[in-house]
Amino acid sequence: MDRQPDNRAVSLIKLSDLRATTPLSFPGSAAAADAGRPSAPIHPDIHLFKSGQDQHLFVVNASQVYRLDKEDYARFQEATEPHSTKSVGEVLAALGLDSPTAINDVPIADPPIRALSLAVAQKCNLGCSYCYAQEGSFGGPSKQMSIATALSAVDRLFADAESGQSTNLSFLGGEPLFAREVIRAATEKAARLGAAHNIQTGFSITTNGTLINAEDGDFFDRYGFAVTISLDGIGATHDRQRPFKSGAGTFSKIVERVRPLLRRQHRMQVSARVTVTSENLELRRTLDELLELGFHSVGFSPMLSSPNGHSEITSEGLAIMLEQMVDCGRAFENKVIRGERYAFSNMVAALKEIHRGTHRPYPCGAGAGYLGVSADGELSACHRFVNDEAGFMGTLAAGVDDMRRNAWLADRHVHRQEPCRSCWARYLCGGGCHHEVIHRGRPACGYIRGWLHYCLQAYARILERQPGYLAGSQA
Repeated sequence: MDRQPDNRAVSLIKLSDLRATTPLSFPGSAAAADAGRPSAPIHPDIHLFKSGQDQHLFVVNASQVYRLDKEDYARFQEATEPHSTKSVGEVLAALGLDSPTAINDVPIADPPIRALSLAVAQKCNLGCSYCYAQEGSFGGPSKQMSIATALSAVDRLFADAESGQSTNLSFLGGEPLFAREVIRAATEKAARLGAAHNIQTGFSITTNGTLINAEDGDFFDRYGFAVTISLDGIGATHDRQRPFKSGAGTFSKIVERVRPLLRRQHRMQVSARVTVTSENLELRRTLDELLELGFHSVGFSPMLSSPNGHSEITSEGLAIMLEQMVDCGRAFENKVIRGERYAFSNMVAALKEIHRGTHRPYPCGAGAGYLGVSADGELSACHRFVNDEAGFMGTLAAGVDDMRRNAWLADRHVHRQEPCRSCWARYLCGGGCHHEVIHRGRPACGYIRGWLHYCLQAYARILERQPGYLAGSQA
């Protein structure tokens, strides 16, 4: 990353000593349009972008980011033209920016399991019409996982783990707090096994928040849970998307239940996750008000695939969402430059991945190091594939179907996906959520590229004006 063969390509990872603290300005609609414009692939190996007065190069192989002078920027632009006399590869080589291929065509095979999510309660008290779990039941009768099944899942999680390694156990539903005793039994066993075998064990739960009580808070804090509360906006906006089955609103009830946890975040962290449809696109207001309530972080995710198509975000909605995400990102940039914390988790995650040069052939660990477990003990590629043949991976009783899992991973490799193979964002994106791609396709590619394009611009600005943020633990 620090190679400067002809003193013209300068790695952005070489931190500047500049500590500018004046707010960034984004004047005029043209600047706003550039920051948020989805960037269509021009070449599969590079992406060119500007940030302020500077020109930059994103090298897709190994996710490298460089600052370029105007001459070299123009050389890359010319190389992407259809009848150019020099290829992009030749320009990369001339500047010493070529390197061995970081990701080949070989898929993951027989990966060890390091994380499980347990659908401990396949039932829910809410009536969210877009729910991938079909209001918690995954399209079947309501079920609750037995303690015996949960303990068997814990045994499976630790079966291949060795001293010094890490595991993670997650609890989801439906609404997982219907199975409070199952959660506690599984957590306590996992903690005992982790301590006995020197295996670091993390715990997480995603809940609608309506059933949380003080004892849950004590338990989550004792075991250092990452607690995610599903909230789709403020007040009536949330209530329209996430009502009780009776139709009554849930926002005030959730806030009442969650406030005690927000006040006592010591070992546990309580974050909010917002599912975005075309009906709750006031993201900046949502972000600011949820952070004001005391959430450790807040993140947004577009609703791309629901069982009946209800509330799936439209292309127009995605365009507005991108504008709103960039607005939140600009607020983040100014806060960071002033040395303030602004826990916009989408932004934090993107900057971390860009800074470390993340490159991957899959979007997540689904079907690989991470599997979902249904209430009946069936194994699936992740929590979204419970009761879904497309992601079936075996059972706790019979074990993982490695032949099926390896075939699934081979098919899902980003090099096997279209139009991913020609997209500059493929190793940051990983090809998109498997469940969403299988069941709806890729309606959000433009949104994803637009967001990553903006994040690259923001990364360059922050690295120039407040490099300590990226060098330190805050990032």
